[in-house]
Amino acid sequence: MRAYPYRFHIALDGNGLNGLEGLAGVCQFLFDPADNAYAWKISYFDGIAGGHAVSLSPGGSLGFLGNTGQHLLIYDGSDSRELARQSTLSFETNDTSLRGSTHAAWLDEREFITAIGDHFYRFDAHRLDEGTKLGPHRVKLPHALKRSASGRYLVYGSMDHPMHGEAREVGIYDLQTGEARRVELPATCWHVAADPARDIFYALSFRVLPQDGRDWHEWAMAYLKEYAFEIDAASGRVLRHWAAGREVPAHINSDVVLSDGELIFCNGASQSIIMIEREGFARWRMIDERPDVATLLGQRKAVGAQIADALTRGNVLHETRHFLAALRISRWSVLDSVYACQLSADQRLLFTANRGLNHITVYDYPANTVRLRVAMPGLQDFVPLSPGGDPRLGFHHGALVG
Repeated sequence: MRAYPYRFHIALDGNGLNGLEGLAGVCQFLFDPADNAYAWKISYFDGIAGGHAVSLSPGGSLGFLGNTGQHLLIYDGSDSRELARQSTLSFETNDTSLRGSTHAAWLDEREFITAIGDHFYRFDAHRLDEGTKLGPHRVKLPHALKRSASGRYLVYGSMDHPMHGEAREVGIYDLQTGEARRVELPATCWHVAADPARDIFYALSFRVLPQDGRDWHEWAMAYLKEYAFEIDAASGRVLRHWAAGREVPAHINSDVVLSDGELIFCNGASQSIIMIEREGFARWRMIDERPDVATLLGQRKAVGAQIADALTRGNVLHETRHFLAALRISRWSVLDSVYACQLSADQRLLFTANRGLNHITVYDYPANTVRLRVAMPGLQDFVPLSPGGDPRLGFHHGALVG
């Protein structure tokens, strides 16, 4: 087989609007910038649900498929073959099915940390049934998980909880003392990115509203201003923050990465990749992946499925404002967009995966010009699907090796 210098791993959750309830799989997209050659491998795993985020061991030999189905799943980093799985209910129960080990932070080529229930646990990938409880995370529903530059701190976001309401917090766990700190914020933040040189991190607001004023499980997108916070991991102090009016297409973010000069995050609802200048933390630019009318007409199955899913989540007669907000947020495209976004180590290539249009794009960074765009195969090639079914694979969070 040909050797490719880059492997773009992407979690897959199927074609539903609510990726927290869908299938669970992994896409590996292989790429060689020398001649733009590429290949891919797609795998879905039976008995696992809610595929959400992939994280890779430092050498890339092992992958962790985070999910909302209360499982741990380890796969081979070269061919996506399943190596081990474990029910997290063996360690701790959850008060909502939205709670899952969605993200992990690797310590070395075998050991990683993830959240289960109210606590963090440390695992050896070769012995998943022997997890070690570390300590409480002290947030409502822990989500994205990163390790700080020094390795001392775990930093993580928090989802709004179906029963306990809006989170408006991030967490910091000290691996030396075993103590967790909760940092209160004016907006909920699901996703974070850690600076590679200093113990600071960035948290991005993820603003939603409960259906009928109470259901934070089947949430609706909120047409409100968005935030980015720069936070010191040692003290928990907010150093700077960025705020954008609701008209800025920065809604429902997913992957967050850093270049030397920019904070970069993709936005599945707003069809964009936003880049904030880190020096002044004010100016921003974006890649716009909003589809035109002709493209939308060519995606009738996906658009139809998305509308149908939206109608199952809320009462269109009593909650019209949520549907109108979603249209404004998506800039009338009626389709979701980029969920995976990863920057190469030399900061020359930006890899993205567009969930709504089912394609993968490689951009030359920082020029942001398209180097390669690949239409990916349909879901029916891998799992049973009705003839009129939505063929999208369901891209979610990504990770890059190379």
